[in-house]
Amino acid sequence: SMPKFIMLLHDSGTFPPDISPDEIQAIIQRYVAWKQKVLAHGRLMDGHKLADGAGRVLRGTVGSPKVTDGPYAETKEHIGGILILEARDLNHAIQLMSKHPGVKAGPFEIRPAEDLTGMIRESEQRRAGGSAGGA
Repeated sequence: SMPKFIMLLHDSGTFPPDISPDEIQAIIQRYVAWKQKVLAHGRLMDGHKLADGAGRVLRGTVGSPKVTDGPYAETKEHIGGILILEARDLNHAIQLMSKHPGVKAGPFEIRPAEDLTGMIRESEQRRAGGSAGGA
């Protein structure tokens, strides 16, 4: 399987609020065409636009976790959406994402995702071995 990359869309609010239904349809058509190309050369695992104002921050503390409103940042850009993509390498992910119609709305941060499958498998094997001989 190919490495996975997480794309964070930094939304700067550059699309006008009075965008017409025809313009929205054109954007959707460009996205569908982009998605078809990605599926031919990589693999789009998942993607979502983030809802405005619905977030909370969960922080681990001594005792129970603490939940606060947020996140808040001193910037005009905020994370507006995420995509998970499989690609051969970082350059391939950049190549695939460079054609995404959302690049015009704001930059994408492209980050490799660490594959934790092996670590999780080892942990499950240790727990299964420990519970069979112990408790």
